[in-house]
Amino acid sequence: MSGTAQQSDEILLGRAGSAALLRLNRPKALNSLNLSMVREMRQAMEDFAADPEVSCVVLKGEGERGLCAGGDIRVIYQAGKAGDPEVTRFWREEFPLNYMISHYAKPYVALMDGITMGGGVGLASHGRHRIVTERTRLAMPETGIGYFPDVGATWLLPKAPGEVGTWLALTGEVIGAADAIYANLADVCVPSERLEALVEALGELKGGASDEQVRAVIDRFAVVPGESRLEAERALIDRAFRFDTVEEIVAALEKEEGEFAAATREIIAKRSPTSLKLALRLIRLGRGSSGLVECLEREFAAGSEILRNHDFYEGVRAAIIDKDRNPQWSPASLSQVSDTDIDRYLVAKHEVLFPDHRL
Repeated sequence: MSGTAQQSDEILLGRAGSAALLRLNRPKALNSLNLSMVREMRQAMEDFAADPEVSCVVLKGEGERGLCAGGDIRVIYQAGKAGDPEVTRFWREEFPLNYMISHYAKPYVALMDGITMGGGVGLASHGRHRIVTERTRLAMPETGIGYFPDVGATWLLPKAPGEVGTWLALTGEVIGAADAIYANLADVCVPSERLEALVEALGELKGGASDEQVRAVIDRFAVVPGESRLEAERALIDRAFRFDTVEEIVAALEKEEGEFAAATREIIAKRSPTSLKLALRLIRLGRGSSGLVECLEREFAAGSEILRNHDFYEGVRAAIIDKDRNPQWSPASLSQVSDTDIDRYLVAKHEVLFPDHRL
């Protein structure tokens, strides 16, 4: 991108005209977030918000592979294994950043080019201008590592059409540009080769530009992203995922024919049974929540309890540490995970994240 840049280790700050640039700079780690990055990003956003010369803030990832693959779960895994009492500090500071993005004072433009997963979705999809490209690979893949969709995903996903958000939460499957827009996790598609020109055009706006002015610039570069697979499968998804228990969803999928249903069954069978049930409970609670803060508080309680149990450590071991892709979940089946087992993940045992926010 053009413009001057002020460099720190893992966050690059710069300008392209009036557009402030926030660039995640851990390309070898797919720009995975750590605590220092969260803190730097929050401070930079506060500074940009106070600068009358800034028209908008643009978030992008360095390197060719993606915006952000999520939080650095290896660090959380190691801290949890070591019994570090500060193991939840990352989430304690990341979640308020997600809220800040959702209520940011200036137009916030997220370039979801390439891999955008987990915490990366949190940095992007709470923003007001969410741009995908032909290279976007978006997912909330947490049930595959014994965790659940967090960073406010339990507020975002229920807003997808029908039960599409439930499908995304339980399967953790990767989707592209058209599906991301259909699921209300993104707004427009811009070809990756035109992103630099887009940022330069945004930089031509005057400080204090409105969201309408920013969107008008973005729309000049937008293209039709093609057909959405999720939209095509929407009727099947709604039939199978409308239930409030994972067992009923699996049973409904067994009655469906075709490759999509078969693939979905196969994927869900590999996920952590506890994570599946917890994710479904959180998605259903999110649907009736008062706002993002309520969902973030609930997710923080659930995440804190996850760290006291087996599946997260086993899931990260299998995916990240040993990379054998063969997690041994415990409990190993849906029938062994009771509603009471899930209830304890919803009991807050921590100081609230947003003490000044009334639910």
